[in-house]
Amino acid sequence: MSDAIIEFKQIYKSFKKGRTSIPVLQDINLAVKKLEYLCLVGESGCGKTTSGKILVGLLKPSSGQIFFEGQDVSTLRGSEYTRYRRAVQIIHQDPYASLNPTHTIYDILSFPLFRHKLVKNRAQARERAGQLLETVGLTPVRDVIDKYPHQLSGGQRQRVSIARALTTNPKVIVADESVSMVDVSIRISILNMMMNMRESLGVTMIFITHDLALAKYFAWQGRIAVMYLGRIVEIGPTPDITHFPQHPYTKSLLSAIPEPDPDRTRTKDQIRLRSEDIPRLTELPPGCSFHPRCPWFVPGLCDKQLPQLAPVADSKGPVQVACLPMTQGKPLIPYES
Repeated sequence: MSDAIIEFKQIYKSFKKGRTSIPVLQDINLAVKKLEYLCLVGESGCGKTTSGKILVGLLKPSSGQIFFEGQDVSTLRGSEYTRYRRAVQIIHQDPYASLNPTHTIYDILSFPLFRHKLVKNRAQARERAGQLLETVGLTPVRDVIDKYPHQLSGGQRQRVSIARALTTNPKVIVADESVSMVDVSIRISILNMMMNMRESLGVTMIFITHDLALAKYFAWQGRIAVMYLGRIVEIGPTPDITHFPQHPYTKSLLSAIPEPDPDRTRTKDQIRLRSEDIPRLTELPPGCSFHPRCPWFVPGLCDKQLPQLAPVADSKGPVQVACLPMTQGKPLIPYES
């Protein structure tokens, strides 16, 4: 993807626990266009947050390459690496843990401004901090800027976290479950504010969530990448993923979303998995890692061959799926043991 601002190429990441190697990410290939909305979706433990931390430079991959604006990040040194770290910022999931409780909001916002020499003195720093607070809707500024995090609500803290991510004028923001810790009543307002950043600030947004309904709302004009046990199993435009899911795992996730209409909920087809147990990362099954749970498991195929992302057979659409029956044009037939 020539116009990609940030790109993963064959990224693997494993962690050591004693003598055991835990494979968290396996063969991730992902390119994000400039000013794109992209959502990483999946269950807890699928590798979403690890991917986000690698994107922003908080973790290094075990193997593979990360490209930022066409440059291999591993080759960047000095001012070039600093430019990359300034340009790619993260909004952490928990605003209670990510903000230092001993610092005022002014201190939290001014530290990166002074660190990267974006202001020359305290007056400029205070003015810039006020502008950032206004950008994220924390007004009047004078009622917030000298407070400590514990004096703010959860929603206000998350807005401060967003303001901090904006201090370095980033080009890419990774939002890791950035509304999961705030009240449902204010989630939409925060999501709308983040969506407006693309137009007002020219920021590419990568949104990490376990909630497909939130992903559908946030990235309706973007793409969704569905992850399962460290791999991307389906990726494509949001309308295609949510209306015409191809991978059995994506179908299962969508069937579990509650509907606001009770009649529709009662008549909605519920997909029953063959097993509720998620395989351990240290004991991944052969072939497709979803096959022990898949309702459309094909013996001799799904448990033998590892599927790769590919277009659906006889389709020229932009959706790619890691499912051998789908990419080989085989019909999905319910498995009977």
